[in-house]
Amino acid sequence: MVLVCGSCEDDESWMRRALQLAGQAAAAGEVPVGAVVVLDGMEVGAGFNAPISGCDPTAHAEIRALRDAAQRVGNYRLPGATLYVTLEPCTMCVGAIVHSRISRLVFGAAEPKAGAVESTRRTLDEDHLNWQVEATGGVQADQCSDIIQRFFANRREAHRLRKQRTSGKEQ
Repeated sequence: MVLVCGSCEDDESWMRRALQLAGQAAAAGEVPVGAVVVLDGMEVGAGFNAPISGCDPTAHAEIRALRDAAQRVGNYRLPGATLYVTLEPCTMCVGAIVHSRISRLVFGAAEPKAGAVESTRRTLDEDHLNWQVEATGGVQADQCSDIIQRFFANRREAHRLRKQRTSGKEQ
């Protein structure tokens, strides 16, 4: 794996698009992660987390964006494409990125519990992989972290309030 900047200006604009998609996930009650696939400067796929609403453990933003892009392009291989995602991908998503032949991965926030690019493991560095993906992390990391932190803070607060109401301790 090679960590480089690429075109930072374009990276930031595409990450803003991924953040919009993360907002759609949050509005649907899903963990707010968004992803967009860009090929030749054009959006060819987009997705946001939907495992809860879709009853699908594989419905991560990255997988949904890759599926969307493959359908639009008419090929399950996407060489030359860049995947922008607001959160460092997990092992499942890194596998899908490699299998789809994404050329470049750009992510926002690190994922210390399940991130498989740099946090818990460096999957893209494994020698046996038959495809190399260039990776850039930390693009708009603060904004990407903030949307997730707010989501979980709101969820914890709602849980606390429900607990207070059911125990008769509402203040």
